[in-house]
Amino acid sequence: RFSLLLLNLEEYYFEQHTANHIINKDCKDERKFRGSLKICSKSIIFEPDDNIQPIIKIPLRDCISIKAPEDNEANNPFTRNTSGAISVVCNQVFLIKERNVIAPYKTVRGRTEHLFQLDVAGKVGDVVQTLHQLYRASCLDKMGDQAAMITAILQSRLARTSFDKNRFQSISETLHMECKAEMVTPLVTNPGHVCVTDANLYFQPLNGYPKPVVQITLQNVRRIYKRRHGLMPLGLEVFCTENDLCSDIYLKFYNYQDRDEVYFLIATYIENHIAEHTAESYMLQWQRGHISNYQYLLHLNNLADRSCNDLSQYPVFPWIIADYSSSVLDMTKPETFRDLSKPVGALNKERLDRLMTRYQEMPEPKFMYGSHYSSPGYVLFYLVRVAPEYMLCLQNGKFDHADRMFNSIADTWKNCLDGATDFKELIPEFYENDSSFLVNSLKLDLGKRQGGKMVEDVELPPWASGPDDFLQKSQEALESPYVSEHLHEWIDIIFGYKQKGSEAVAAHNVFHPLTYEGGVDLNSIMDPNEKVALLTQILEFGQTPKQLFTTPHPQRIIPKLKSLSRTSSHSISIAESPVSPNEESFEDLTEESITLAWNNIAKLKLDQQYKIHKEAITGIAVTCNGSSVFTTSQDSTLKMFSKESKTIQRSVSFSSMALSSCLILPGDTTVISSSWDNHIYFYSIAFGRQQDVLMGHDDAVSKICWRDGRLYSASWDSTVKVWHCVPGETLSNKKHHFELLAELEHDVSINTIDLNAANTILASGTKEGTISVWDVSTATNCMSEHAFLLLLFLLFAFFFCTDSRHLLSTGEDCCFKVIDVQTGMLISSVTAEEPQRCFRWDGNTILSGSQSGELLIWDLLGGKVIERIKGHTGAVMSMWMNEQCNSVITGGEDKQIMFWKLQY
Repeated sequence: RFSLLLLNLEEYYFEQHTANHIINKDCKDERKFRGSLKICSKSIIFEPDDNIQPIIKIPLRDCISIKAPEDNEANNPFTRNTSGAISVVCNQVFLIKERNVIAPYKTVRGRTEHLFQLDVAGKVGDVVQTLHQLYRASCLDKMGDQAAMITAILQSRLARTSFDKNRFQSISETLHMECKAEMVTPLVTNPGHVCVTDANLYFQPLNGYPKPVVQITLQNVRRIYKRRHGLMPLGLEVFCTENDLCSDIYLKFYNYQDRDEVYFLIATYIENHIAEHTAESYMLQWQRGHISNYQYLLHLNNLADRSCNDLSQYPVFPWIIADYSSSVLDMTKPETFRDLSKPVGALNKERLDRLMTRYQEMPEPKFMYGSHYSSPGYVLFYLVRVAPEYMLCLQNGKFDHADRMFNSIADTWKNCLDGATDFKELIPEFYENDSSFLVNSLKLDLGKRQGGKMVEDVELPPWASGPDDFLQKSQEALESPYVSEHLHEWIDIIFGYKQKGSEAVAAHNVFHPLTYEGGVDLNSIMDPNEKVALLTQILEFGQTPKQLFTTPHPQRIIPKLKSLSRTSSHSISIAESPVSPNEESFEDLTEESITLAWNNIAKLKLDQQYKIHKEAITGIAVTCNGSSVFTTSQDSTLKMFSKESKTIQRSVSFSSMALSSCLILPGDTTVISSSWDNHIYFYSIAFGRQQDVLMGHDDAVSKICWRDGRLYSASWDSTVKVWHCVPGETLSNKKHHFELLAELEHDVSINTIDLNAANTILASGTKEGTISVWDVSTATNCMSEHAFLLLLFLLFAFFFCTDSRHLLSTGEDCCFKVIDVQTGMLISSVTAEEPQRCFRWDGNTILSGSQSGELLIWDLLGGKVIERIKGHTGAVMSMWMNEQCNSVITGGEDKQIMFWKLQY
């Protein structure tokens, strides 16, 4: 029945002794109860073995005397048969869990004496001495002085003990580190010793509670997070699961050096097994539909220091549904949902106007909301039916007033909209599968409301048939298309760029400065009393999550004609589908074949290889029927290779300088090549001769693209030029006509360009690693541009994904980087062992050609290589892939072209 929740906040449980509690000694109604005496930093607790009897809690500050009866005292009633006894005289006692029922504590006031007879009489002197020390601490006037003295007692106890090595799982384990720490659970911490070996993480509580040692096998660890605990960077949380809300252990260290060393030891152990997940890597998985909205929010909470073990930083989830009165929940109507672009405090305009008037008149530091959207009180408001002892611990042995309890979903939502000081969001439990927090299954006496109604189960909206149905519909709402389209707006407010600064002011999202990370430096406060008071205020008030994003969060990519989530029960109706139920479109079949190819890309096998150039191959283009392969090289030649005859059929040299890339125009009649001599050459396949030359740049042309009658050329002269091309007549010798539509200027040389599938966005990459994104959809000369500096030193290649939202780049820094082109946010970065010179990707998997000549297949979301294929003897310089993604051609520094095929 005893738990650490019976202690006060910031109280420690030191030791226990088996004892008898003797009441009315030497009287006719003398009673003796066997149990356990607990010595705590602010109280004495006696837990009887008999569950009917209440647990007795005596606050040390309410004690009048604590002593062991003296043997030489004449006429002392305690001297007879009271060996090992401790007498405690006090003026207030709390009775807890009488008849083993969880209920508000009963207070017994008035002078009473309690006699505790220890089984081991020899410990009486030490116990009394400890109690005297703790009593003196509890009698100090100021909280800071009390805390300092108790901390000194605790540290002295920890210094006199060490981890018991007999607790190791194996005698062959190697000790890496041992230090002092506290295990954190909601509202309480438990001091002890941490030990890290080559196989396990151990925690041994000083008091042996709840068990002698907690052991975590390092091989089972899946995630590890540094935590901010009590506003200090001293926490560490370890998870042995990938998606669970609760961790396996949360530790708080006494200095950040110990915390960082333990983190390093565990992270070093697991880094070979598990890729480290960042907010950006989860974002990419979420955007592409690999994880649900719920899972993404869970991961963001974890990364933002939110933990189920810390009620002042409990995971925060949004109110989603705004309709709690209808009999049927219509998720096709936007008005069913809450406006996710606004914080709760800004949802009601009238209330917001009043708050803004106060805000304008307020002296610095200003804040709009006097309470937070997440705090220990709010968390336990929702969870009181399943965690009543936590509520009693937080509120000094009392439940809240019955009318202020979590009585109704609709009333709670209404109060969040209208209440002068109520701005709370929800907790993850509203979107999980356990509905017990909505039901008073423990039959708790939570009080009687005005009107005489008892507080029982939470009143649900009419559209929910029961608690499980309510959670099911809440989950469906969270994963609905509307929420998927707008969830990034809420993320901007809670975890993103609208959390702080001028953007927060504009979004009406300003809370008290003490709630923000870095809002106060506890180390700079010298007065211990001021520090304790400030810390208590902040922890009770609630804290804003760590800011994860400083630029606008990208929107989720909503798949067309597909159910949004595996967990969603909604699917597209037949009427909405352009395809009849019994047939598939050609596009669907093509998409399926592409997906199949990428799923099997690791089965790519070398089919043929030919050495056809005298220098490195720089470009590859293939005719529609696949029979002819055109290649360009640094040897200045354009060559036409026949797959059927396996011979070179044409070899053309336009100048003495290297050619950098090539492409075939629609119709397979013309090949275009770009050259280091500043020119672009047009070669007629039918007539076998140079048809045209475009003198378009003042330095080498590095890359060309062709889309919808437009030619895009990039050059070392720091420009990208857009040309409208009117082809010459097929059988005459008339030249192509070129009209310069736009000139996109940069600061340095351009290495590469690419366009998205819709031909509306052009990206250009420079030698310095800057990627610029241009809107080319509007008009000829009206092109807007924004640039992202990726610090790649030298860009080799990049390509848009088929969704047109993501751009993957690679460069001299050996990194693959994924950018969201709408926001410019870097959302994923994967580091390779060596530079990757060229690649193709489908959004999830990358096929890349490396500096050493290997082909590598990457799991982008997992951030790891899943297959290595031996290829060229020098760098892979260029790569072509067919539309079905089952045939690949690579060109290398070794002057060879290699033909690759998928072999299922």
